[in-house]
Amino acid sequence: MSKHKSKATQGKIEATAKAADAKLSRKDYEQQLNDLHVELVKLQQWVVATGAKVAVVFEGRDGAGKGGTIKALTERVSPRVFRVVALPAPTEREKSQMYVQRYIRHLPAAGEVVIFDRSWYNRAGVERVMGFCDETQLKKFLSGTPLFERNMVDSGIILLKYWLEVSPEEQERRLRARIEDGRKTWKLTAMDIKSYNRWDAYTQARDEMFEATDTPWASWFVARSEDKKRVRLNLISHLLQQIPYEQIPQPKVKLPKRKIGAYKATHYPFKFIAEPF
Repeated sequence: MSKHKSKATQGKIEATAKAADAKLSRKDYEQQLNDLHVELVKLQQWVVATGAKVAVVFEGRDGAGKGGTIKALTERVSPRVFRVVALPAPTEREKSQMYVQRYIRHLPAAGEVVIFDRSWYNRAGVERVMGFCDETQLKKFLSGTPLFERNMVDSGIILLKYWLEVSPEEQERRLRARIEDGRKTWKLTAMDIKSYNRWDAYTQARDEMFEATDTPWASWFVARSEDKKRVRLNLISHLLQQIPYEQIPQPKVKLPKRKIGAYKATHYPFKFIAEPF
C-alpha cells in the first residue's frame, strides 16, 4: 500500500472514530429514530400478514439501558403486535415448576413480536450472582438452554438475543441518577443496591453464559450502551437487518366527506379540567 493510500485510510479511520465520539444532537437522533420507526411499522405489517413469530431477548447489567431501548423500539408500533414481557419474581408455585415453564407461555404466536425485558437468562445472571440458584441448577440451565432455543427456532420463531454492555463508570452515574432524580426513583430496586458491589461476579457470569449459549442458531449480539441515543439507533437498525421482512402493500385511504351541524349540541355543564399551561 502506498504512503498516500495509507494516510488516507488512517484519516478515514480517525474521522470515523471522531464521529463516533461526537455527541449526537437531539435533532439528528429524532430524525434517525423517525426513519427507523417507519421501518418498524413495515416490519409490524409484515409480521401480521405472514404470521411470523419473533422473540427478542434483552439482557444486561442494571442501568445498561434496556428499558429505554425497549421503549424506543416499541413507542410507535401496536402493543397488540409488539408485546413486552417483564416478569416479576417467581411465585412459590412457579418456583416448583420446570424453570422455563413460566417463560414458555409468553412465547410469540403467529403475528406477534415478543420482547423480553430480562428473560430465562435470569438464571445465568442475577440468580447465580445473588445465590438464588445452586450450582447444579445453573449447570442444567447452561447445558439445556441451547436445546430449548433450538426447539424455539425449529418451531419457526425468529430469536434475537441482545446484551447491552455498559462500563462501571456509566453504570454508577445512571444508578446515582435513579437515587437523585425524582423521575427515576421508581427504577431503583433493592436488588440494584445489593448487586452493585458484584461487578466482577456479573462479568464472570456473563462470560460463562456466552460461552455456553452463544450458538449458530441463537447468537448473542452485544450492543455498547455508553451513549443511550446511539445504542437505541444501532440496536433497532441491527434488529431490522436480522429479519427478512418486506413492505406489504397497503390500500390507499381517503377520508370521506362528512356533514357536521345536523345535530345541535346542548349546553351541558361540562366539567372541563383546569388549564394552567
